[in-house]
Amino acid sequence: MVRTPVVAGQFYAGNFEELDVQLKNCFVGKRGPGVLPGPRKGEIKGIIAPHAGYIYSGACAAWAYKELAEAEFADIYIILGPNHSSVGKSSTMMDDWKTPLGLVRTDKDFVRLLVEKSDLELSNMPGEHSIEVQLPFLQYACKDHLNDIKIVPVLLSNDLSITKFALDLKETILESRKRVVVIVSSDFTHYGPAYGFIPFELDKAQKMYDLDAGAIKLIKAQDMNKFVDYIEETGATICGMMGIAILLVLLPKCDIRLLNYYTSGDISKDYKNAVGYAAMVFK
Repeated sequence: MVRTPVVAGQFYAGNFEELDVQLKNCFVGKRGPGVLPGPRKGEIKGIIAPHAGYIYSGACAAWAYKELAEAEFADIYIILGPNHSSVGKSSTMMDDWKTPLGLVRTDKDFVRLLVEKSDLELSNMPGEHSIEVQLPFLQYACKDHLNDIKIVPVLLSNDLSITKFALDLKETILESRKRVVVIVSSDFTHYGPAYGFIPFELDKAQKMYDLDAGAIKLIKAQDMNKFVDYIEETGATICGMMGIAILLVLLPKCDIRLLNYYTSGDISKDYKNAVGYAAMVFK
């Protein structure tokens, strides 16, 4: 079975030629890294990348995918995405994924093993965009291995224990003996009436930066408990909070760097409703 795109033509261009140009511009454009990825050398363990429409978050995502493209090609890319609908339990799927750039195959053996060891259910993930939006970037970053890309998509709801699932995932990785890179799909603070989050009304741009900077500081400090506490205390609407927290348990003692941060308001010049975007790499 193949999952057909849900947000092609909305979040990103809907045909091969336009999407290829759009992705290139994310790398070489104003807010991107300014260059296309170079040759592969060294390793990374994970990235955090946003999942909004490419006109807003694509340049930020390009920073993370440049790191991925320049690292050794992984056997599996595990993608942890938030379930925005909050309907259903945390899940994974066996289906392959189609994008305008071609087919992305799911590692079915790994999925079977992960379902056996964890509390994930099997699902077809209808309508959710958080994983799908990462795939064209992954394909673009792995042009040199396009037909060999294998993913494990994981859609996270609030039913999982962060620590237990991180340990279940770690055990599955060790048993599979596969070289893995984890992609956490997450936007940062969602501010404004559209998101039901208005903790301040003055200096919105700076206060959004400050709120997300507090979370990013704790991610870089690799303190999962303080990170989760910060989200609860501030109400920061970081949609991929669970994926980030799982990554912090899964990958202790990493070199974690913030590559880029800005908000949709910086692009639209309208902060009435705005979302923060961060690109981070775990080495």
